[in-house]
Amino acid sequence: MLDLNLLVALDALLEEGSVAGAAARLNTSAPAMSRTLGRIRRQLNDPVLVRAGRNLVPTPRALELRAAVHDLVEQASALLVPAGDPAPATLARTFNLQASDMLLSALAAPLVLAVGRRAPEVVLRFLPDTLEGTSALREGRVDLEIGVIDHASPETRVEPLGTGRIVGMAREDHPLVTRGATLRRFADAKHVGVSRHGRLHGPIDDLLAARGLRRRTVVTVSSHSTALLLARQGGLVCLAPAPADDDLPAALGLRAFEIPLDLPEVEVAMAWHPRNDADGGQRWLRDQVREVLRGAGAFHHAGR
Repeated sequence: MLDLNLLVALDALLEEGSVAGAAARLNTSAPAMSRTLGRIRRQLNDPVLVRAGRNLVPTPRALELRAAVHDLVEQASALLVPAGDPAPATLARTFNLQASDMLLSALAAPLVLAVGRRAPEVVLRFLPDTLEGTSALREGRVDLEIGVIDHASPETRVEPLGTGRIVGMAREDHPLVTRGATLRRFADAKHVGVSRHGRLHGPIDDLLAARGLRRRTVVTVSSHSTALLLARQGGLVCLAPAPADDDLPAALGLRAFEIPLDLPEVEVAMAWHPRNDADGGQRWLRDQVREVLRGAGAFHHAGR
C-alpha cells in the first residue's frame, strides 16, 4: 500500500532541494528524511535528487512530477482545513512572493512589518525576479506576483494596484541635485543601469535619442539595491520608484530628483493562480499587499 506521507515528503524535498531543508520544513530530523528519500527512490525507481557539487539537483523524472505532486499535497491539505478565513494571530504559513528588485525597495519593509505585527507566525519568502514570466504561479512555486504584470497566462487572476512614478537618485552633492536636472546634464551624467540581461539601452534612452541626446551608462547591474549603492559610493545616477518621503533616500545618503522627461507612470498589479481564489490565508495576504501599497505615498492606488 502506498504511504501518502511519501507525497508530502517528496513535495518538501523538491521544493527545498535539500534533505536538511525538507527535514526542517516537516519538523523531522535529517537522518529520518534521508531514509524517507531512500523509500521514495525505491518506490519511483529513480534517484529523484542527485548531487551536483555541493548541491542536490532534481532528475528529469522529479521535474516531471513536481507540479503534480505539489497540487496533490495542496489539495489534500485543503481538505483538512476548516472553511472560512483564518485568524491572522494563529495563521502559520509560508508565502512565496515574487516581485521586481526595484519594487521591493518600496514594498518589502512595510509589508514585513504589517504582516509581522498581525500574523507573527507567517513567513514571507521573496523569490528572485528570474521567475518572472515563467510558469511558477501555475505550478504553485509562487503564491503571489507583484509588479508590472505584462506576461500573465490566460487563467491568471490580475488585479491592478496602482501607478507610480520613476525618479532619479544621486548623492546630495551631485550636480543634478545641487544645480538641477536639465536634459543635457541628465544625459551627460554617469549612469548605472539595472538589467537582468545586461542591457545598456532602455526606454529612457529612446526618449533622449528623440531629442538628439545620448545617456552615459557606464555600468549595468542586475540588482536595484546594488545600483543604489553605486549611486552612493561611486557618484553615479540611477533610477528608482518615487519615494513616499525623503527618509529612505536620506538614509542611503541619496536625494531624489525629477527626471526632465515626460515618462509614463508605471502600472503595478498583483497576480495569482485561481486555485488560490478561495484560500483564506491567500486572501488575507492579498489584503495586506493592497493596504501597504495604498499607504505608500509613491503609488496612486487603483479602486477595487
